[in-house]
Amino acid sequence: MQYLIAANLLVIFHLLFVCFVVFGGLLVLRWRWLMFLHIPAVAWGALIEFYGWLCPLTPLEQALRQAGGAVGYSGGFVEHYLLPVLYPAGLDRDMQILLGTLVIVVNLAAYTWVARQLICNPRT
Repeated sequence: MQYLIAANLLVIFHLLFVCFVVFGGLLVLRWRWLMFLHIPAVAWGALIEFYGWLCPLTPLEQALRQAGGAVGYSGGFVEHYLLPVLYPAGLDRDMQILLGTLVIVVNLAAYTWVARQLICNPRT
């Protein structure tokens, strides 16, 4: 049971990390120090998609599920609602490159907005 709980918590963390990669640039407007965490996260997320690498959180989650006696993603809220977001059906190389490009474009737009806000409204 502990392993399944840990696996579910890891999936939630994974989803939050993905959201941070995609939308974290908007948080930088409020908390500028987040830039030092966000930019490496964006680089990691884009590299994972561009090169088709497997995020290390995925095998860790699978190992936790196996240790807990589970064989798949059936049942439960986390498995039913969150896992399809992280592991969509039909994810191929073209889709991964598109997702990596989307991460870059969204964050370039966010940082452009942040830069304009900093230029127009510098804090003293």
